[in-house]
Amino acid sequence: MRRVVHKGIVLAAVLAAPGLAHAGPLEDAVDGLAASSDDQIEAAVNKLAALDDPRAIGVLDALCDDRLRVGSDGHPYIWDAKVREARRPLTNQIVSAPPRPLKEVEVSNEIRRVAFPILAQLQLGAPDAGVRLAAATELSKGGSPEAAALLRKAAGREKDARVLQALRLAVARVDLQSTAPAARIAALAVIGDSGDDEFISALRQTVRDPNPRVSAAARSALDAVVSHQKFISFVGDLLHGLSLASVLLFAALGLAITFGLLGVINMAHGEMLMLGAYATYAVQTALHGSPAYLFLAVPVAFLSTGLVGVILERTVIRHLYGRPLETLLATWGISLGLIQTVRLVFGAQNVTVANPDWLAGGVQIAHGLVLPWARIAVVAFVIVVSALVWFILQRTRFGLQVRAVTQNRAMAACLGIPTRRIDALVFGLGSGIAGLGGVALSQLGNVGPELGQSYIIDSFMVVVLGGVGKLAGAVAAALGLGVVNKLLEPLAGAVLGKIAVLVFIILFIQRRPQGLFALKGRVEA
Repeated sequence: MRRVVHKGIVLAAVLAAPGLAHAGPLEDAVDGLAASSDDQIEAAVNKLAALDDPRAIGVLDALCDDRLRVGSDGHPYIWDAKVREARRPLTNQIVSAPPRPLKEVEVSNEIRRVAFPILAQLQLGAPDAGVRLAAATELSKGGSPEAAALLRKAAGREKDARVLQALRLAVARVDLQSTAPAARIAALAVIGDSGDDEFISALRQTVRDPNPRVSAAARSALDAVVSHQKFISFVGDLLHGLSLASVLLFAALGLAITFGLLGVINMAHGEMLMLGAYATYAVQTALHGSPAYLFLAVPVAFLSTGLVGVILERTVIRHLYGRPLETLLATWGISLGLIQTVRLVFGAQNVTVANPDWLAGGVQIAHGLVLPWARIAVVAFVIVVSALVWFILQRTRFGLQVRAVTQNRAMAACLGIPTRRIDALVFGLGSGIAGLGGVALSQLGNVGPELGQSYIIDSFMVVVLGGVGKLAGAVAAALGLGVVNKLLEPLAGAVLGKIAVLVFIILFIQRRPQGLFALKGRVEA
């Protein structure tokens, strides 16, 4: 009796021990991936396909990604190179003392070609919609009848609209190669409704199909896809034009205020954009790329560029009021000095300001049209800044003084308004707003010493077109120029598009010198 109990305890311990319990079909197939022969590995992969168990997704992914290892016990393990840990294939449990040495499973391209569709097949049943979407796309590339059957089965149980559409397109891609005309016509109808431009090449080939019904369906689908892509391109240009308008508005807001109040042609205003962008880069570097760096960069850029603006007004510009040509030359020299200073401090090469994690990626508006979160954030940011500037100018005592000085400087001075101090504060405010524009620009591309040179001319065009000193005019002109520029670029090219916009502004100013919104009163020297 004691011997029987002892044998029972030993048997229970053996069954409970990891890797020693009775292996089922799934475990046997996973162990087959550790074989030394390509034929045996391929047979194990096919066995996993037949079992159709989602638990095998991790081990197949590791096999295709060269992360599968074989221990001295002959069992496979998934190797995590980042933390240098081995995990069990099916449970993903960390193995504290893996049986070393762990040898890499040699995977040929032929095995990968077999494993990828099977991995996608298993992923069609994954709980994550994004995984299922990627799997549907991967399976559709194979074009095999087996893949079509799997895709139809998955489409029958799919609830997510995006994944279901991807599955239908995947089935259509397979059916497009079918010998049955009815299947090809049905596939063409699905493709035409989708507007997916990835099928354009296949549709152009199908137009030459000997079957007239199939050829007509292919031509109709091709026309639908081309029309859809033209519409998507138009909407994309419109949205990018809105993004450009936001940047132009940042650059023009401060310029509209200072130009309207002081009558100064400030050629160094673009460099305030550049300084704001470099302030963002400096904050990012100081915080070692912390995701929160952008929140600190906003006040730092505003205050630093605003201080630079006040210093410039106090030291140079206030001595040149009433002499626009000398002001233009002086500020142009200041802009060159600022550019050279930045080159000496940060180097002549462009620097990269990385988007925070919460601004990575974008929102898919339609197939082939993704609007990045960074551009959405820039548009939202400029709306907030514009609202704050409007509030300051229209609802505060400081704003009342600014408007008084703008309309009649002599009368404002007689009423006790410190016009010189207002000049310095307004110049600092305009420069600070441009610095905020630099923060926005840093999220859209690289930052370089000549960043501001690309926007100064457009900024002046916005101010002149909108009406000197008018906030509403700057908003309207920035929106108009930004959108029109982006819509003209595909038709006439970037250079001819800008020339056409410049000619329009010249003709418009000839008819309406005061711009879109006329300023009440006048600027006094």
